[in-house]
Amino acid sequence: MESYITMLIIVCPLVFLAGFVDAVAGGGGLISLPAYIFAGVPIHVAYGTNKFANSIGTAVAASKFFKSGNIKLKPAILSAIGAIIGSWFGAKLVLILDEKYLHYCLMIILPIVSVFLLFNRSFGSLEEEKEIKRKDMYFMSLIIGFIIGGYDGFFGPGTGTFLVLAFTSLLGFNLITASGNAKVVNLASNIGALIAYILGSKVSFAIGIPAAVCSIAGNYIGAHLAVKNGAKFIKPIILLVVGMLFIKVILGFFDL
Repeated sequence: MESYITMLIIVCPLVFLAGFVDAVAGGGGLISLPAYIFAGVPIHVAYGTNKFANSIGTAVAASKFFKSGNIKLKPAILSAIGAIIGSWFGAKLVLILDEKYLHYCLMIILPIVSVFLLFNRSFGSLEEEKEIKRKDMYFMSLIIGFIIGGYDGFFGPGTGTFLVLAFTSLLGFNLITASGNAKVVNLASNIGALIAYILGSKVSFAIGIPAAVCSIAGNYIGAHLAVKNGAKFIKPIILLVVGMLFIKVILGFFDL
């Protein structure tokens, strides 16, 4: 009983923080997954339990963005379809390619993204979005979902952040709408993975249910503040997540 309570003391606050970050800018898994492992949850169960709590928390965040009118539903659904297909291909790619090739790419891409965000102050902050033809928007949404879904299946961390950046830079969404659309795509990919983990008996509901409550709270507060404060609130957290991902990539590359 003591070890169970200790696990919850470690996991719950970090899952709350992860939900908050994830709702705003994506990348919450960089915080929540290590929390389960640090608490002593076996790694495969940690992955499954993390997906369980994240799926519920992400659904709450997506609902909050949707109610506030900050989701473009058709592009979001098309991106979700693309992500499901892309993640399957990404998972297959793991079998034939060394993950370190992706580490090389990320070590170049992430600092460029950081510099771009730091020096482009107007990025994603415009209230009026770019006018893009519907057919082009739908096609690009599908491609964004497919490519970043492939990344998610191959590697994973920071998927939500890359979705936000893609929706903003390629489709001209403001950061609030981009974050809302990213939630729908994340929810689709989380549910797909969660089904597999439940069927494989890799979810600890004793830990997952309290963690899900904390994830709901974090996601709700994060989504509320993102909708209320817009780009000035979202952008610094994107930078934080990009920085965390860069550190993870470096440590992973050197097997630290």
